[in-house]
Amino acid sequence: MIVDRDGNITILTQEKASVKTLVNNIETDYHKYKNYHLIVNLTSINKICLEDIIEFLRISNNHRREKKSFVVVTSSANLDVIPDEIVVVPTMQEAHDIIEMEDIERDLEF
Repeated sequence: MIVDRDGNITILTQEKASVKTLVNNIETDYHKYKNYHLIVNLTSINKICLEDIIEFLRISNNHRREKKSFVVVTSSANLDVIPDEIVVVPTMQEAHDIIEMEDIERDLEF
């Protein structure tokens, strides 16, 4: 897992391990990321299924409850079957756009 910071955003990029391993690593080191918006970049994984995305649901719900954005980036998942409770977008630019929009909504107290 590669960890990058861009202002108030932490970008976690998955390299080789399974999605389940990535989720476990994020949960183990969550104290390092909890104060930042999170982008999980899965673009290096060729095939992502619904079950892989669901693995992130608990982290996403906890993170969003703390008023922080959580976005998964993959272009290989079927976005039509993804639950509304988790944000999945196909590009990094869209992930940054989502975080910006959610920040505005939080500032306006939506």
